[in-house]
Formats: sequence, structure tokens, C-alpha cells
Amino acid sequence: MRHPTRDGLAWDDNGLGPVARWTRQPNIEAVERVCRRALNINHTVDCNVQLHANGEFSKLYAVDSIRGKHIIRISLPVDPGNKTLGEVFTLRLVHRMTDIPVPKVIAWDETVNNELGFEWLLMEMMPGKLAYYRWRKMTDTQKEILTKRVAEFHTQLLRCGNLGQGFRSIGTLGTGPNADYNTAVTPSPGPIVDSVFFSGPRSSYPVARGPFESSHDWLRAYLDLIITEHTNALAKAKTDDDKEHAEMVLRLARKLLRMVHKIFPSLVFPPEHTVLWHDDLSLKNLLVDDNGRITGAIGWECVSTMPRWMACQMPAFLRGASRKQKPSRDSYTNLAPRPSASSTSDEDHLDNEGKTELYWIHLMEYDQTRLREVYQSRMTQLLGPEWEKDVDEARLKVDFLGAVSRCGTQFYPVRVEQWVDAIDRKEFISLMQVLRTGIKKEKRPATPSGNAAPSKVHYERPASSTPSRVQQEIQRHERMHLAGSGNPTASVIFRTGSPTKTAAMTGSWTPSRPSSVNSHRPTTSWRGSVSVISGAHLETPQSPVSVHVRRRSSDGISLTSLELPNPKSPVNVHIRRNSGSTCVSTTSSIVSGTTNSSSRLG
Repeated sequence: MRHPTRDGLAWDDNGLGPVARWTRQPNIEAVERVCRRALNINHTVDCNVQLHANGEFSKLYAVDSIRGKHIIRISLPVDPGNKTLGEVFTLRLVHRMTDIPVPKVIAWDETVNNELGFEWLLMEMMPGKLAYYRWRKMTDTQKEILTKRVAEFHTQLLRCGNLGQGFRSIGTLGTGPNADYNTAVTPSPGPIVDSVFFSGPRSSYPVARGPFESSHDWLRAYLDLIITEHTNALAKAKTDDDKEHAEMVLRLARKLLRMVHKIFPSLVFPPEHTVLWHDDLSLKNLLVDDNGRITGAIGWECVSTMPRWMACQMPAFLRGASRKQKPSRDSYTNLAPRPSASSTSDEDHLDNEGKTELYWIHLMEYDQTRLREVYQSRMTQLLGPEWEKDVDEARLKVDFLGAVSRCGTQFYPVRVEQWVDAIDRKEFISLMQVLRTGIKKEKRPATPSGNAAPSKVHYERPASSTPSRVQQEIQRHERMHLAGSGNPTASVIFRTGSPTKTAAMTGSWTPSRPSSVNSHRPTTSWRGSVSVISGAHLETPQSPVSVHVRRRSSDGISLTSLELPNPKSPVNVHIRRNSGSTCVSTTSSIVSGTTNSSSRLG
């Protein structure tokens, strides 16, 4: 059942898409009363409730009482009723049918008809700390054990469902009209709960929302959303840039729409075999103890039944650039220890142990490369050689989904279209490879008969066959961005051309307001609030350093201004904002406090 009210929710546009905003805050006294009632605690007994974390669509409060430690999630009505019910049904099923350590559900209310005025879910608090904060101190053996355990989790999810055979159709458990949480019968998928379908104005678009009987139907609905969105944007376009971008997205989306039936059958009976798939099993959704053993798997919001080919991907914490050689710690710059490190808990920061962030980025790439083999080997042991065949057959389908998900964004649309055109010509090329290097057509000279020879397709390469160290560095970070890894905070890396002379600035980034709220593609800025700066040939400024990144084109991000302390000698600059959606690079030589040079990706 869908509940129409969305009171308390507003959507803002930060230039990259809709961002949910609370128009009113949950009342902490009301939160405590709800918890006391759910846990059967009277007013004479202590029950401490404190804000624990802010999620993308919810707020988490820690509840400490005589009943133990719990978490209550208070959610915005992004998909009223369905989001909370989907999480409840999914957690209960995983708890019942697997040994994956997930929170036990205590109580919930999927409506807004309560004293909070928001839907809520009370569950037990899982022990341990986020693996994200312990990873750097874990041994190689501990990391391998964790990776094998995640493989076991995924194997169980593949078999979780009716008679151990998974599900039929794509959607979210418990959102259908006949769902009943009082029965032990395995629920069937209902309408899908996914930010792709409910973000911003998309929640009101007249498109199918599931359950979908096939990948074909699901991806058609996804593309219908993009086409509806950009048709509206084209009608409202006020500038040539906005019009050009909307037309380009529509052209690409319609190409993908015509291609869907070539990769996915349009007629499927019975409905497609699907599995539960946790697409965001990152280090921030895994809890571990002091020995690196997994004590909890969290982040089950918006987890749905998906096509089996989706589950052939690597888990989120193993997606990253390749690095086969372990970085030598001594070849990276030492940093001064953080002044407040002794008084800051592990939950508040990552301990760099006196090393530049670049060292830890490269070490993570090495870990991911090594552990991907560990994961694949364990999956093959558990599922047999058929698993390797499944992974191989899923590559094109996973790439197609990657093209669809990038279709309506600002990043790499030209190269996505190159990939689509190549596949249409039956040239089966990896999407990631095209995103990194592009495809370039060269026309051959005319033949003696007067007809032009067939054009030759090849990958774009750097002008030099031996790229500079800075170019190599940028290429590595581009690969990391394309693979979807990286830290949620930004880092600005200055290189002088020597691996022993690296300086780094790290800090958080805050989006500024768009230049035009009504524009589909407004100019957007991010400013870096820099917390650390050190390294060779750089002086720490007396005031905060500002890094200004501005989007200017449909093909990527451009650096328009960079304010630096006065370095003693020229340095090459690499700007990176890596949050899974944006990567910006430039290699300008800086000798003064400000530069307006820019380099565009995509």
C-alpha cells in the first residue's frame, strides 16, 4: 500500500541531482517516548536517546536502556511505507534463513500516524566498529578471512528465498499488496524501492515500478524515467547548454532503449530468477571486532531482489583500480602527526600514521587487487566452476547497466555513447576500458577505385608512449573513480615529479547553491575546507586554503580556480574530489597563489 503524504520532505538540487532535505526535525522527546513504549520501559527507568548518525534519507538514534543497546531509524517519506516495510521484511528473512549477522527487528511503524510524524524502525545495535576505521590496522590474513566471509554471505543470499532457489521477479520484499509479516511464508517481491525511482520529481513520473518480471522490463522502466526527466528538462531549457545536454541525454537513452531487447529477452516465462543483492556492502556497512572478524552487516535500506547477473559483480569494498605491486611505505612523504589525534576516537578519523593519503590510496588499490582473487576463488569453491561461467556471461549485462546509470548524469556521456555505438556494431568492448581511454575513429585514405577504405577504430592513447609520473598518477585516480572506489572526503594532491616529494591537502567538501535553481544543469561549485597541508616545496598557509571546482560542460568537470600558498618552486597539481560521482584532474604548473588553468575529463 502506498501512503501519499510526504510531509517533512523536500528535494534540493545541488547540480548533480536531487538531495533530500528535512523540512522539520524529529522531536527527541517524542523519539524517547516511542522507544520506551516499544521496549516496555516506564518513565522511572533511564532510557538515553542520542543522535547516532545521519543517513541519506534517515536519521539514526542510539538507544541505551536496561533492555540493552538499540538503534532507531527515523526515515523521510521518500517512498512512503514501502521503504520501511522493505527493510523490515528483508532483515527478518535474512535473519531467519542465513547466518549473516544482521540487526534483529524489534518494532516499527511504516506510517506517519504517530507522535513522530515519520515512519520509524527500532532494531538491535550490532557490536563492533566499522571496518572502514579498522582496515589499515588489519593484517593481510585478517583481510583475507573477512573477504572469504563476505563470499559466504553472498552465497547464502543467492540461495535465500523459496526452497533455496531465490525469487521470481525484480522488486523489494514486503511492498506488495498481500505482504503479511505475521506469516513465516517467504514474501514475494513487490514494487521496487530504489532512489533511481523515487528521487525528486521521479516519484510522480507515470512509469512502471515493479515488480518486474524480467531485466528487460526493469531496464526499460529505468530508461523511461530518464527520457521523461530530460524531455521535461528540454521543454524548460533556458540556455543553449541546457538544451544541448538534454538533447544529448535523450539521444543516448533512446539508443540504449533500442538495444535493450538485443541483450535481454523481452518475453520471459516464468518470471526471471532473481536473488537478494546487497549492492553497497562496503567497509562502512561491515562491522568488525578487534581481530577483524565480521560482527555485523548493515545498510539494508533499499536492498531488493535483483537479476542473478547483478550478483556476479564484486562486493562494493573490492571495487577499485588494479595495483599488483605493494607500495613501498618509505617512498611516500611523511606527514606531521595530527595535533588532536590522542583525543579523537577511531570513529572520527582515519589514522594516517604519519603518511600522506596517497600511500593509503595505493595500498587500498593493492589490497583490492589481491583480495578480488581471494573472493573469486572462494565463490568458485562454494558454487563450483559454474560460477566462473556466470561471471563471464554477466559482463555485458553489467556494462549495459553501467551505461544506463551514467546516461542521465554529467559524467562521460560522450564515451558512454561511444561504447553503445561499438556494441551496436558488435564490437564487444569493456565499458570501463572505453570510459578510461575513449574510442577514436580514423578514416583511411581513398582506395584506387575512389571509395574510402573502411574506418579503423582504436583506443585513444596519450600523445607520449611514456606518460609522465603526474599523468600516470592522474590515470590511476581516474581508474579508481571509474571503478567506484575512494574516500568520502576530498584530497588535493600536489606532485613535484618525484615520488619522495609529494604534498597532500585533505579536507571536507561542501556543495554551494546552484546558480539557477530552475536550470536542469546549473553551474555548481564545491569548496574544499582543507584540514591538513604538508609535503615538499609547500608552506602551510596562515589561513585556510580554498579549492574551487566548477562544472561548466556536459562532458565533465572543469577546474576554474585554485588558491594556493606560495610554493618555493613550480609544482604539478592533481585535484581529486572522489565521492563515487566526481573526479577532477589538472596538471597545471603553479608558481603563484592562484591559477585559472583547467583540464576537462570525459
